[in-house]
Amino acid sequence: MLKKGERAPDFLLEGSDGKKHTLAEFRGKKLVLYFYPKDDTPGCTAEAKCLNSSIGEIRKIGAEVVGVSADNLDSHEKFRNKYGLGFLLLSDPEKKTIKEYEAYGSRGIFGEGTLRKTFVIDEKGKILGIFKKVDAARHDKEVLDFLNGRLSLE
Repeated sequence: MLKKGERAPDFLLEGSDGKKHTLAEFRGKKLVLYFYPKDDTPGCTAEAKCLNSSIGEIRKIGAEVVGVSADNLDSHEKFRNKYGLGFLLLSDPEKKTIKEYEAYGSRGIFGEGTLRKTFVIDEKGKILGIFKKVDAARHDKEVLDFLNGRLSLE
């Protein structure tokens, strides 16, 4: 079970920018790594749009936002373009990273799949906090409250 203070699992995933990305490239800034079930679905769209609306504020704090789902790069590109998302989306079709971050499991009536879960990782690659329950429509506020020290997480 991943916990606050532990080293975050590394990854090597293709991004919506056509490049491969690893955790190491985000060293020196905080990373808001969020996992979501599926591009262009109601909850995932609400979450992406609200994070996007606060991307400037999040970056001013020295953090970057990156989304991860099992969707392919074509799906990610359509999703980013449709909503004007200004952050990177990573594709994990084998769900290897999704499972390493414990963001895979029972989704109730929707069966097994990617869970909505967010990790805030520090400048050295350690987990600062984990959002196990995410309010998709106001996740940007939760993230900003955490980054600004107004909210604590396990």
